[in-house]
Amino acid sequence: MTKITNIEIYELGEGKPSKGAGWASTMILLKITTDDGYVGYGEAVPTLRVLPVIEALREVSRLYINREVFDVERNTRDWYRHDFYLPESFESTTALSAFDIASWDIIGKVTGTPLYRIVGGEYRKRIRVYANGWYSECREPDEFAERAKQWVAKGYSALKFDPFGDYYDYIDGYGLSKSEAIVNAVRESVGDSVDLLIEHHGRFNANSAIMIARMLEKYSVLFAEEPVHPEDVNGLKKYRAKSKLRVALGERIISLKQALLYLEEGLVDFLQADITNSGGVTGARKMAAVAEAYGVEMAFHNAFGPVQNAVTLQLDTSIPNFLIQESFYDVFPDWKRKLVMNATPVEGGHTQVPSKPGLGVEIDETVLEERRISGQEYFNPDEPVWVVSGTWNWKRQIFS
Repeated sequence: MTKITNIEIYELGEGKPSKGAGWASTMILLKITTDDGYVGYGEAVPTLRVLPVIEALREVSRLYINREVFDVERNTRDWYRHDFYLPESFESTTALSAFDIASWDIIGKVTGTPLYRIVGGEYRKRIRVYANGWYSECREPDEFAERAKQWVAKGYSALKFDPFGDYYDYIDGYGLSKSEAIVNAVRESVGDSVDLLIEHHGRFNANSAIMIARMLEKYSVLFAEEPVHPEDVNGLKKYRAKSKLRVALGERIISLKQALLYLEEGLVDFLQADITNSGGVTGARKMAAVAEAYGVEMAFHNAFGPVQNAVTLQLDTSIPNFLIQESFYDVFPDWKRKLVMNATPVEGGHTQVPSKPGLGVEIDETVLEERRISGQEYFNPDEPVWVVSGTWNWKRQIFS
C-alpha cells in the first residue's frame, strides 16, 4: 500500500509581478507524501481565486489523507459524492485536479516510470509548442512585428497573440482596423510558414466576433481562440454558421459533460482543456478520448506554472489526437524555471518530454521556501489578470 500521510500547500510568488509577468506572479503548489516516503506534486489554478482555492485544497485533503495513491478513480468519485456542487465548483475541481496530478506523479515514481508510459506510451518523441506571452508591452503594429521576428528567430514556428487592446463585447471600426493592422504586420514580419493563432479571450459578443472573423480570414490563421463568451452557446452557434475560421476553446471547462456540450454541438475544432481545472490527468485523458471520437484535436491550455507544464507535456506525448501545445516557458519569471531545475526548455519550437519517473521533473525545494508568500493574488483594477502585461488600454489612450 502507498498511502498519503502528509499534505502541504504552498502559495508561491513575488508579490506585485515584475514587468511582463502578469498573471504568472502567483502559483499554488500541492505536495503530498506517502507512508513509504514518496513525494508527488500537483498544481492548482490561482487566477483571482488564490484564497478560496487554498481553502478548497484543505477541504479535499480531508478525503485524501490516508488514501491509497493508486486508487485515482475511486478517490475522484468519492470526492464527487461528498462535494454536493461538483462539477460546477471551479475551486473544488482545481483542488481535486491538483491531488490527481500529485497522485500520478507518485504512481510514476513508485513504478520508476515517466507518466506518459503509464497512460499510453510514447506516441511522439517531442512536442511542438506555440509561444504565448511574447508580446508583452506591445501596442502598435510595428512593435508586434519586431517582437514576432525575434521569437521566430528563437525557433518558434507558431505564435499566439491578442491584437484587440481593451475592446470588450463590442468592437468598433477603429478597433477592427487597428487589430487588422497588428495581425497584418505580424504576418508580413514572419511570413506564411509561421502559424498565427488569434486569442480573443472569450470577450466578444457574436456580432463583433463575426466581424473580426471576416477580417481574419485572409490571414490564414490556425485558429481563433474563444471568439465569443464561452458560456454563450447560441452566440457560438451563430459564429460557427457565419465564420470560416477554425475554433479553439475549452480552457474554462471543468467537467467532461461541459466538454461534451461543445463537441456534440460541433462548436469546437481544437479542445483546450486545462489539466489543472478539469480533473487532472484522469479527467484530461477522458476528455482527449472523447474529443478523438468527434474528430477534434487537443491543444491543452497551459498558462500557469512549471508543474502544470510538466504534466501537460506528459499527456501530449501519449495521446494520438494532440495538435500543438501552448507554452509560456520562455516568459516565465526565472524562479519558475528554477523550481523544476529548467527541465523542460523549448528548443527549435519544440520541447523534449522529460523521462524521469512521474511528471519527469524534480522540484528544487529551496525555491519553495524562497518564494513562499501568503495573501491574495496581485490585482490591477486597470488591467484584467488574463491580459498579457502592457497590451491593454490602447483604445482609451487614443480617445481620451
